[in-house]
Amino acid sequence: MYTSHEDIGYDFEDDPKDKKTLKPHPDIDRGWAWMMVLSSFFVHILIMGSQMALGVLNVEWLEEFHQSRGLTAWVSSLSMGITLIVGLGSGMAYLPAVVMVGKYFQKRRALAQGLSTTGTGFGTFLMTLLLKYLCAEYGWRNAMFIQGAVSLNLCVCGALMRPLSPWKGGNNPGRKDPRVLPELSTDSVKSNGQLGRTEERDAGLGNEDTLCDLQAQECPDQARHRKNMCALRVLKMVSQLTVRVRKGFSDWYLGYFGTASLFTNRMFVAFIFWALFAYSSFVIPFIHLPEIVNLYNLSEQNDVFPLTSIIAIVHIFGKVILGIVADLPCISIWNVFLMANFTLVVSIFILPLMHTYAGLAVICALIGFSSGYFSLMPVVTEDLVGIEHLANAYGIIICANGISALLGPPFAGWIYDITQKYDFSFYICGLLYMVGILFLLIQPCIRIIEQSRRKYMDGAHV
Repeated sequence: MYTSHEDIGYDFEDDPKDKKTLKPHPDIDRGWAWMMVLSSFFVHILIMGSQMALGVLNVEWLEEFHQSRGLTAWVSSLSMGITLIVGLGSGMAYLPAVVMVGKYFQKRRALAQGLSTTGTGFGTFLMTLLLKYLCAEYGWRNAMFIQGAVSLNLCVCGALMRPLSPWKGGNNPGRKDPRVLPELSTDSVKSNGQLGRTEERDAGLGNEDTLCDLQAQECPDQARHRKNMCALRVLKMVSQLTVRVRKGFSDWYLGYFGTASLFTNRMFVAFIFWALFAYSSFVIPFIHLPEIVNLYNLSEQNDVFPLTSIIAIVHIFGKVILGIVADLPCISIWNVFLMANFTLVVSIFILPLMHTYAGLAVICALIGFSSGYFSLMPVVTEDLVGIEHLANAYGIIICANGISALLGPPFAGWIYDITQKYDFSFYICGLLYMVGILFLLIQPCIRIIEQSRRKYMDGAHV
């Protein structure tokens, strides 16, 4: 699509005999690339793990303020929405953590994204336990202070990230290693030393005679040369400033209109509509499951092993397994992505029918595993728009997810306030999710129809 050899970290050798040989970048799929995975992993723990554990605080806010569930859910949804839509706060660290992993990997991109995004599952599990303990010991206000202090470790994660260095394959035979010094014999060192002392004595005698003459005589040519040098320096500074301004304007132009051109890609637009409907179905269980457990009188069992922790743990394995399966050459990443989406929709529809802890645990495990397709989203986005536009395109997708996360939990709480049941909340969210999947299926269906029509027309001409 838009990818180039420079983008994916490969370059041609300078030797004309080996022009067709590609030499890999030393940091692509290896080296510092795995440090990027580690950094992104901890970013997901600190950001997405904290966001997904807000259901613990949602229960505390309901007891503290005695407001409706729809109104209280706005607190959690605003936290996720502002992070993903506006990109403020933790959102400034989340997007680079995802995009940088994609730039450092080519062959194992799905696996790398799967490993890095497993931090969401680990973070949800750890932050849920941490917030429960802190709320019980210090209250929810002090718990949020401590959580904010823990999030300062994002600075360390950012320090590990660096842009991919430019790489030219092969070594330049004309370039000499500056660390290698020429070998000198002892005779040459002695002769050079004697010669240097003789020259110093001759230079000392000559300098005393000519120094006054050089200071007294200043040729007009030298003064003119100095003026020319000053003018050249000014011209050089002006030209450098002009180049910087033109480069900045070019980068802005390409960034702005390059992003606008993404909307001419029909499949990418369909992907945006899917993101608008999909993410809320994943977020709603995390926000409202603790309250559902209280309504079903399952608090004792849930305290032993929370349902949100089950989603988080299985979510880890789901991301890794789906990433490995998607990297297999015989399997289409789109098929894996769609199958995981269908499984998640079915789980959302079944969840309201379960009223026992065992039944809810099984459905939560299905939700956790199928939602592992989030590790494939950067890879699918790159397949649609290319590596050059991945940052802008994935930023748009995250913005759409933010809108979904912003409106989904309050909508589910509002439905509960009307019906006094969470069942209809999950049913409606499942239907909206199905609409999003239909958007993904429109373009493939159009392609199949066009291909069949072309084959029919070709057969008619024959």
